[in-house]
Amino acid sequence: MKRTITLCLALCTLMTSFAQTDTTGQQHPSGEDTIRIGGMIIIRKKGAKNKKEDDTKEYKLKKRRHTNPSNLKTNWWIFDLGFSNFADNTNYSSAATQAYAPGSNASWFDLKNGKSRNVNVWIFMQKLNVAKHVVNLKYGLGLELNNYHFKNHIRFDADPPPISNAPIVMLDNTPGRTYKKDKLAADYLTVPVMLNFDFMPRKRNTIGFSAGVSVGYLYSARNKTITSDEKKQKAKDDFGLEKWKLSYIAELTLGPVRFYGSYSFKNMFSRGMNMTPYTFGFRLSRF
Repeated sequence: MKRTITLCLALCTLMTSFAQTDTTGQQHPSGEDTIRIGGMIIIRKKGAKNKKEDDTKEYKLKKRRHTNPSNLKTNWWIFDLGFSNFADNTNYSSAATQAYAPGSNASWFDLKNGKSRNVNVWIFMQKLNVAKHVVNLKYGLGLELNNYHFKNHIRFDADPPPISNAPIVMLDNTPGRTYKKDKLAADYLTVPVMLNFDFMPRKRNTIGFSAGVSVGYLYSARNKTITSDEKKQKAKDDFGLEKWKLSYIAELTLGPVRFYGSYSFKNMFSRGMNMTPYTFGFRLSRF
């Protein structure tokens, strides 16, 4: 009997607790839905379901754009900051070299490597998808600006006599004259064409490289000197430089950091000297 009474009391207590639980949804005066479960109230804000759906649609749209890059990308105003140099293969005992620079030797054209700089300004570069955005064709148009700073006091003649083998470079041994600057500037209008390999085309900071060739036309050359007595002197001419510059070019991309380099096919001078120019440095670009 005691067990029966105890069981009845337990059942009554349980039924009482269920009777106190209200699972009916109610409408809040502000338009929010409320659900009461015992002593706990759950409020669902108005429009929450629609916002979730909108967020999901927006996420899917962004994801679709991210995973489907454009077949043609254009990058405006790219800058290269680096160094200019050349491999000197000149035979200084040859008649052609001595006619170009009488009395010259290998030390005449030694460079101040830290000051011999290369600055390139690319007006634009484009990347055209060739195969699944991993293989691309990359090309552009811009200006290559090369400054060669010499250790020795040499001068380039801007107006040599009208003779094909007239001297152009002379060593300045004027007593008491010191040089603060002595540089040869050679500037080219250049078209680069490269095959680009992008190993992570759907990521902003990718890894890849490019390789190809460039064609440049010499549109300006000058020899600038600053001395203790003459101050600033500037001579403009082509100084026997080749009008066309053909180079191998390459680019390495490691996330946000980009490197570039170039090495010319041949001699930068049309006579006398045998110097093959090259450049290397950092590239400031979006791709």
